[in-house]
Amino acid sequence: MRAAVLTRYATAPAVREHPTPARSHGDVLIEVTAAPITPLDLLCASGTSYFGEPGLPYVPGVQGVGRVLESDAVPTGSRVWFPTTAGMRPGDGSLAELAVAAADEVVVLPDDVDDVLVAALGLSSVASWLALTWRGALRPGEQVLVLGAGGVVGQVGVQVAKHVGARRVVAACRSQGAQQRARAAGADAVVPLRDGEDAASLTTRLAEACDGPVDVVLDPLFGIPATAAAALLGSRGRLVNLGSSAGETAVLSSAQLRSHTASVLGYTNNDITREQRRDALIAVLHNGFTVGHDVVPLDGVGAAWNDQAAGRASQRLVVQVG
Repeated sequence: MRAAVLTRYATAPAVREHPTPARSHGDVLIEVTAAPITPLDLLCASGTSYFGEPGLPYVPGVQGVGRVLESDAVPTGSRVWFPTTAGMRPGDGSLAELAVAAADEVVVLPDDVDDVLVAALGLSSVASWLALTWRGALRPGEQVLVLGAGGVVGQVGVQVAKHVGARRVVAACRSQGAQQRARAAGADAVVPLRDGEDAASLTTRLAEACDGPVDVVLDPLFGIPATAAAALLGSRGRLVNLGSSAGETAVLSSAQLRSHTASVLGYTNNDITREQRRDALIAVLHNGFTVGHDVVPLDGVGAAWNDQAAGRASQRLVVQVG
């Protein structure tokens, strides 16, 4: 089969012939149609992740979409979303014409959703849905602040908040393109994030866009944006953190947290059940959420990978395989 194969750490994979993955009992052999290039893929391929150095060569790709060719449990021909452990454990991933996944991990898809869109949404949309509805316990009528709202997590987060019935959703993001994506997702107000700005100044600008205290903050950034947002939490407000792209530390005021009985909560997809993941993805698809994405062919995976690594990708990159 043709696959994107990684032969050196911290370099782009190259398309070449690669052995077809072997299906064991309990696995599903999948004809891949679409697979995203995600930050986790690059982290694993760097050889410096907390998972350790993956064995080389291997096919990266921690999730994908395709059709079932062989299975003991899932009907042949079913369209499925599937995860892999490529780069975290021995074995190949989704950036190939064929892939193998555990049968109890795949999610059978509705007929009316596009494979590429499902690949673009994937695990990031699961994180958004559960961080707000489960971890953050968002209720109708509450005000939500979404940091990093131009990314996949943020765009879906805005849509989830509106779906739940938030009375106001404020988005914060950097580039003009990100701001446009946040508005398209339904944000009531958009606050630009500026390089070098201190937390106090950002808090002031965020407060001007909000209608009083914030009930829930969706935070994939941490760092200064989280420091600024936490200062706006109202009574029993919740900040849910699921990333640290703006910094590994934030400064939180004890007085602010105690006086408002506010909470700072962590979220990771690694600590949810298969059922939660399945139900969250189906809910995202059922409600018609979308996200900005660019499509590249399998033969263009090397250039797309380098764009992702260099920060040149303005939105989610999805490799269309079949």
